[in-house]
Amino acid sequence: MKRVVVTGLGPVTPIGIGKENYWKSLIEGKSGISCITNFDVEGYENKIAGEVKDFYPQDYMKKKEARRMDRFSQFAVAGTQLAIDDSNLNLEKIDKERVGIILGSGVGGIGTAELEHTRYLKKGNKRVRPLFIPMIISNMGPGQISMNFGFKGPSFTMTTACASGTHAIGESFRMIQNGVCDIVVTGGSEAAISPISIAGLSSMGVLSKRNDEPIKASRPFDKDRDGFVVGEGAGILILEELGHAIKRGAHIYGEVVGYGTISDSHYINTDIRNNKDLDAKVDSVSKSMKIALEDGKIDYKEIDYINAHGTSTYSSDKLETLAIKEVFKEYANKISISSIKSMTGHLLGASGGIEAIATLLSIIKGMIPPTINYETSDPECDLDYTPNKSVFKDIEYALSNSFGFGGHNATLLFKQFAG
Repeated sequence: MKRVVVTGLGPVTPIGIGKENYWKSLIEGKSGISCITNFDVEGYENKIAGEVKDFYPQDYMKKKEARRMDRFSQFAVAGTQLAIDDSNLNLEKIDKERVGIILGSGVGGIGTAELEHTRYLKKGNKRVRPLFIPMIISNMGPGQISMNFGFKGPSFTMTTACASGTHAIGESFRMIQNGVCDIVVTGGSEAAISPISIAGLSSMGVLSKRNDEPIKASRPFDKDRDGFVVGEGAGILILEELGHAIKRGAHIYGEVVGYGTISDSHYINTDIRNNKDLDAKVDSVSKSMKIALEDGKIDYKEIDYINAHGTSTYSSDKLETLAIKEVFKEYANKISISSIKSMTGHLLGASGGIEAIATLLSIIKGMIPPTINYETSDPECDLDYTPNKSVFKDIEYALSNSFGFGGHNATLLFKQFAG
């Protein structure tokens, strides 16, 4: 099997665009949560989100092209440009038929769908835009990347709710391992801060109601957590076959060495209401991590850091804690854990992308970003969540977890690159 490394990072996030800005905010514990400006939230029970600030599509694409894309596709193209630039990838010197694109997105162009449906209701069927369908379908993230950069390898979208980005990276890893591609552009992109999205998630009862203190609303593993905060953006990575990367003198952030994925088979979401269901969910989540460890052929005691799914909902944080204890046993208390959703909010299908980037930067920088807003310890969440301040730590192996509505569980295993 071929070895797979990461050579480019392209984050577009609520706490910063580009690798340097993103990492600076992470280690400083900066929150990107604020009152929603995308639409009028009058009458909404939940009024806060992690919006991407100071994003100008024309910085990454032509204005005419941007008008033909939903915001999630704009994020995808922008993140890809950042990742390509970061990787020093010369597009004129690679075989573009050996470059694949696998992107995760949970809901695709839901913002455009809402706008066009409103136009339809007000003005009739003749006024719906001709590009309505191409703008909303979730495969247009990788489609636009392909058209903008000329990549001709396998190109498709993974849609597994909040696990979409992690699944996309995992399947890209396998594609390179098996010799299908030399390079895969991967990660996730999402732009779901829209009236109907917020209304729907609010109806589910999974969103935080701390509207009066937005920066403190997302508080994974804290006893007083009351739900997650929706975020938007993209996390794009360049995965590359090791020999190909070495040949062109690429900078290597780390190596992907394991991937675990498993389905619960019958859970809609992680808001588990009774202990029997919780036990079954914990078993599934723990198996996702175990499979990744087995795939990477390492012992659980070799893990130094876990970038947690850590959504800030009561049941999800509790079950992830229990699953970590199930996998790591007595060693669980020695592992550093953190949830960057405390700062970025939950980017849904893009969360796995920006969290993979954070994990790789943690490995190469030797520093773990904090879980901010951790103020009151929860007896049911009693591990080391790196509260409020980043810490230095040498990291050889790290896991990144994602669990999606519908029972989709995925874990990535990263390793410090040592040649």
